[in-house]
Amino acid sequence: MEKRYFGTDGIRGLVGTHPITPEFMLKLGWAAGTAFRNNGHCRVVIGKDTRISGYMFESALEAGLSAAGAQVQLLGPMPTPAIAYLTRTFQADAGIVISASHNPYYDNGIKFFSAEGTKLPDQLEFEIERLVDAPMQVVEASQLGKVARQEDASGRYIEFCKSSVPTSTSFKGLKIVLDCAHGATYKVAPAVFRELGASVSVIGATPDGLNINDGVGSTHLAALSRAVVEQGADLGIAFDGDGDRVMMVDAAGNEVDGDQLLYIMTLDLYERGVLEGGVAGTLMTNLGLELALRERDIPFVRAKVGDRYVMAELYQRGWYLGGESSGHLVCLKHTTTGDGIIAALQVLRALRMSGKSLAEACSGMNKCPQKLINVRYQSNGGSPLDAPELREAVAATEARLADTGRVLLRLSGTEPVIRVMVEGQNAAQVNQEAEALAAVVRKMFAAD
Repeated sequence: MEKRYFGTDGIRGLVGTHPITPEFMLKLGWAAGTAFRNNGHCRVVIGKDTRISGYMFESALEAGLSAAGAQVQLLGPMPTPAIAYLTRTFQADAGIVISASHNPYYDNGIKFFSAEGTKLPDQLEFEIERLVDAPMQVVEASQLGKVARQEDASGRYIEFCKSSVPTSTSFKGLKIVLDCAHGATYKVAPAVFRELGASVSVIGATPDGLNINDGVGSTHLAALSRAVVEQGADLGIAFDGDGDRVMMVDAAGNEVDGDQLLYIMTLDLYERGVLEGGVAGTLMTNLGLELALRERDIPFVRAKVGDRYVMAELYQRGWYLGGESSGHLVCLKHTTTGDGIIAALQVLRALRMSGKSLAEACSGMNKCPQKLINVRYQSNGGSPLDAPELREAVAATEARLADTGRVLLRLSGTEPVIRVMVEGQNAAQVNQEAEALAAVVRKMFAAD
């Protein structure tokens, strides 16, 4: 079965276009409250990022949840991983986040967390979808849920983040610039790093409901790079709109992506002799990370693109560390989901332990050149990736790259596009092979 509304990370879309409408959110709140109800009781926490439509959808969701008899705690603007943590802390049956992550303000979405602070299992998402399409039945008036606002949510999460590093940790003398993407971390992130002793300046921390992720944050690092260089800072840290991703820039303003940050954290644990198991990346993780880990006999596995697939690999193998190039990094020793602030803290602690700058800490991992080409295609039924001629072309490319590179072809989940990616140690060969393989794809499948 395919899900009608849920994608790999909740429900997301353009505000005002189904299903991102007040009417749907009312019904979704009722469906979720009904699905999560346990022995007639249900307690749900709701957080949101800073986009203007969050007010509208928060009201619709709380009305639907109340109609299902659920007790609701409103947490206000808070990072997505904070909701995962507070769901557990308040012993709620579920957590809801109103956010479209790194998307512009005119998009929004809904993410759910279980009582354990993890993504929902498929069967529960299917049950919510079934109820959304069923008639809405309001509980008796005496059983309607009440709504309250939790005033100390930010302080609780700040202390939780700080607890992910030893109490002796101090970042005194470290000068950093934070970019909060005008999003959900704009209050809590500066407080965390300042309370740990760092000298902090902040950009992207004046949200107005419309400027979230607009030219700032983990997907737009130019502003942070300029600020770091101009201020003579040691490094810069950028979060996305809901705070579950982190990217950095070094003192010279150079980008340090999720793969490099994952390498720094892994190497720190390895050198201290406390790394348990291996590391999970995705199909898009840079080959350089895999090769750097292989040199130290650290196990590495690739999951499908998406943090829920990384999490699945970690749980299955009993590992604790994984992530994506985009900066969605998972440290299961500390929390249950990707958390930009906690991941950043682990990187800064690793730098303090090693005495290295951010640039020096990255130097042990050589990023391999990548070439990504998107080819629009016209589907004639079935997956074009199964075509024998294309499989033969891929095999021939892989043979020429041998052990020095790899090929990845995948279909976009949102548009009729085949993504052709070639990666290797020789940039000229990578570009040549990618163009040749993309030409084969165009010849076979390109839309007119």
